[in-house]
Amino acid sequence: MRFDIVTLFPEFFQTPLQVGLMSKAIARGIAEVHCTNPRDFTQDKHRRVDDEPYGGGVGMVLKPEPIFAAVESLPVLPRREVILTTPQGEPMSQQHFKDWAKDCDQLVVLCGHYEGMDERVTHLVTREVSLGDFVLTGGEIPALALVNGVVRLLPGTVGKTASLEADSFEDGLLDYPHYTRPAVFRNWEVPEVLLSGNHAKIAQWRRSQQLERTRSRRPDLLKALDPDSGSQTQTGEATEESQGTA
Repeated sequence: MRFDIVTLFPEFFQTPLQVGLMSKAIARGIAEVHCTNPRDFTQDKHRRVDDEPYGGGVGMVLKPEPIFAAVESLPVLPRREVILTTPQGEPMSQQHFKDWAKDCDQLVVLCGHYEGMDERVTHLVTREVSLGDFVLTGGEIPALALVNGVVRLLPGTVGKTASLEADSFEDGLLDYPHYTRPAVFRNWEVPEVLLSGNHAKIAQWRRSQQLERTRSRRPDLLKALDPDSGSQTQTGEATEESQGTA
């Protein structure tokens, strides 16, 4: 898959793309990441990419001309999406990553800055996304999260694909707790069921832990799974039943 990041700060991506699974995926040709700086497409001697907002107000706005020129300089692959990172966008989710990994050959990511981009840039955009209900100094952080989230789902990036199936949000629930050696650390013991060797009971325990953790930390996810369940009592009863079978 090809990623094209349109950013005023290409250097932001240098180190993250050179470590871990990201580096290996790029080295193997599973993904390729290109950064394009809109400043390279300016026409004035100061290479200016922003200007004061019409109507007044605080801050500066990114001009449309360099953004359009940067995007239009890129190759166009058959299955392409142009994404704008902005606090006004829909929150990114695991489902987004799965859809992009499966359905796209190219993702173009526009990194916002200052007070944002000239609204006419949205004519280039097929989707607007956000990391959440907060504001960052620029769009590079959500862009990096997007690339990371998609690349790890591409075939060949993760050695054991089964580990992807157990991730949080894969089945609408949070992940279960994980333990490794030693069996006792500072008087905290690994749950006995995990040492039992009984894989059926381990699977039941993990499922009950997923339900309990999701109920306590992200009850909204359970409601999304079963909108008709409504009350927290029903959710709790389901969790207790699952725990009892463990």
